[in-house]
Amino acid sequence: MGSTETCRRAACQCGRVVFEAAGEPIVSVACDCASCREAGRRIEALPGAAPVIDDDSGTAFVLYRKDRIRCTSGGDLLEEHRLVPESPTRRVIATCCRSAMFLEFSKGHWLSMNRARFADAPPIEMRTMSGDRPDGPPPAGMVPAYKTHSVRFMWRLFTAWAAMGFRVPKAVAGTQITG
Repeated sequence: MGSTETCRRAACQCGRVVFEAAGEPIVSVACDCASCREAGRRIEALPGAAPVIDDDSGTAFVLYRKDRIRCTSGGDLLEEHRLVPESPTRRVIATCCRSAMFLEFSKGHWLSMNRARFADAPPIEMRTMSGDRPDGPPPAGMVPAYKTHSVRFMWRLFTAWAAMGFRVPKAVAGTQITG
């Protein structure tokens, strides 16, 4: 990393698992989809788990290119969870304190880091999948909320992928996922 490049640290609740994220994130979002809410409820039900679902019933993430994230400590403490065994989406927690660390789409070029894991998280820029909210749209006056994945959201993912030469890294450096 260059001296002017932003570097953020994401750590589990107890500090044993630490990731570094280099550069600016792709986007910072709150996801309101049914899958994120269900996965959040399941993770929060684990003994001693940190909160996953925010006050507005969504799950907040900071998305980074996979090639800009690395685990600097505690990779052996990570465990994956899937809503169904064949799901291409996995949510990964730190087993030491049951903190949700990230969500990964196996075929994606980005990693959705749980926003609460950053002490200096960027502000949420938008809400996605708000059409899935069982209690209706989010309160007015908040960040823009989109019923599905907006063109703006997809454009941010696409431009990050183009900057990577349309590569899809297989795993996050330094992680040893169990489970």
